[in-house]
Formats: sequence, structure tokens, C-alpha cells
Amino acid sequence: MNRGTVSGRGDLNISPVVVDLHMHTSHSHGTADVESMYQAARSRGLAVIGFSEHSPRPDGFVYPSDYREKLARGLPDYLREVREIARRGAAQGVEVLLGIEADYIRGREAYTRDFLDGRDFDYVVGGLHFQGAWGFDADKADWERLSRQERFSAYARYYDDMTAMCESGLFHIVAHPDLVKIFTIEDFNLWLDTADAAPLLRRALTAVRDAGMLLEVSSAGLRKPCREIYPGPRIMAVAAELGLRIAFASDAHCVDTPAFAFAELARYAASFGYTYSCIPIRGGDARRMPFSVHAP
Repeated sequence: MNRGTVSGRGDLNISPVVVDLHMHTSHSHGTADVESMYQAARSRGLAVIGFSEHSPRPDGFVYPSDYREKLARGLPDYLREVREIARRGAAQGVEVLLGIEADYIRGREAYTRDFLDGRDFDYVVGGLHFQGAWGFDADKADWERLSRQERFSAYARYYDDMTAMCESGLFHIVAHPDLVKIFTIEDFNLWLDTADAAPLLRRALTAVRDAGMLLEVSSAGLRKPCREIYPGPRIMAVAAELGLRIAFASDAHCVDTPAFAFAELARYAASFGYTYSCIPIRGGDARRMPFSVHAP
């Protein structure tokens, strides 16, 4: 079996990984409020729970069905609610972190920098969702209209943007490092075989390392049309070769998905030689969090 593909899900309720750094709430397009997501994450045995709600985007960068206005209204409540739960969690032996997933949009770095300036986030996840004004992970039909060569060009832009994102100095974690495969994984794998792909990919992953960032290893792809962990095994192999540090994530949007398939995620990471994930330290480096490959 391809090490990045979906397998059994009998281990959903007990996590051998104690950290999940990517969770969303009903303040954006999640279906549960902050409190409900916290309780769901606690029930799966997580010791470190990282909320990483979406951030506002510049005008003109919208999805066909968008949550921008709701998010703008609810952002102060999100900040307050997570900080309140963090105080309560500390008394309960659970570490709750206030993060944000900020879109990296080429040429709009100043917008993101202004948004982050003065806000006291524990960490910032960098998400690549847009190429120009196109939110490429929204609609399979968009990809069906593209030729194979046009798809290949989109994959190449994705990794070129990842390099620029890392070089911006705005982020601590690279989210779902091959999200661009979401609807067209067969063509994405064909692109990985081309002569152009390897240098672009290696350049992007080297930029992750040189920026001191963490590479997210996410079970979210198992719930998406690609049905594969982010990043897939060929990218994960290069990441391990370059010595990149990783952060575990579910990209949860409902109470059923914190720590989703984390036993499988642990086995996957371990198969590339990883024995710990990391948590960014504000103003510093990163903290190591060992994981088990077996549910307790």
C-alpha cells in the first residue's frame, strides 16, 4: 500500500499523537464553536490543542461560497474565547494555543503583515489556497476545465509560491504542503515525474528548512478527493532527507475530526524516520513532542 493512502479508521478515538495544531471553528466555515472543538480534542487525549482559525483576506480574494464577513465579525470573539479556554485548560493540564491560518497571497504580503502586527498569536500557519484570485481548492470543476499542461503549470506555481511564502518571514508552519493535488492527484503524480518538478519542490522544501519553519503533516487529505495524507510519500521523503521538522495536524472543521486518523499519521511519519513533532515557540525555535506509533 502507498504509505500516504487511506486505511482503516478504527483508532479515531484514541490518539498516539498528543498535539494537533490545526483546527477551525464556526467563526469561519467550521461547524462547531470553540468550546465544542476544545472538548472534542480533549476527549481524544490531546495534551496540546492548537486553534488556527482562518484570517481575513484582502478584497477580491473570495471563494464562491465564502465566510469572510462572518469571520471579520467574529474574529475578536475567537481571540477572546481561545484565550479564555487556554486559561481553563492550564488548570486542567491541557495546553491550548492561539494560532491563525493566514493565506499567503503573492504580492499581498503587506496586508498579512499588517494583520499580524500587534496580535498576540502563539503561531501562524501559512496556507496556500489562492493563485491570483483563484481559490484553487474550492471546486473540482475548475480543474476539469484545465488541460494537463495547465495543471502542471498550477502545480509549479504552487511550489514557487511556497518558496516565496517561506522567504516572507511571516509564518511558522507550512499548511498541507501539497494541497494543490486535492482534485487531480493522478496528474500531480505525473508532474512529480517531470524534470521540472524536482528542483522546484526541493527549492521550496529547502526554503521551509532555511526559514526555521515546520512542515505540516496532515490527515486532512484522507478526507478529501485525493484520499492521501498531506504531504504524499514522495514529498515526505525529500522533507526527511533535508531534515525538515514536522507538525501534526488534522485541519479539523467539526467535532468528529480533531486528531483524525492520528494513529495512521504517526505510523506514516515514523516510516520516514520521524520520532517527534514540533510546536513553535513564540520568539524562539520549536519544542519537541515525541509520539508513539501505537495507540495507548
